[in-house]
Amino acid sequence: MDEASLEGALNELVKQFGESTDPNHKKLADLAKQAEANRKELQKSIDTLQELLDYLRVCIKYQAFDLEATRRENAYLRKLLEESNRDDK
Repeated sequence: MDEASLEGALNELVKQFGESTDPNHKKLADLAKQAEANRKELQKSIDTLQELLDYLRVCIKYQAFDLEATRRENAYLRKLLEESNRDDK
């Protein structure tokens, strides 16, 4: 079965399903639409959460880098102060 005939068959099924007067079919169609909307919303939330986690990882890495640089700078400045104090005596 080629793609065009498969698409035509699916469209025909959707058309028949949509035209059904049976309340159960309509209820099932509504539930299917709602389930698809919920799935899309869940996927959107997951994508947003993943982006936020990635951003958080970058922020944490930057903070760790900045903390280490501050420690090195602090040690260097303490060393300069100690040398300055020794020279003054």
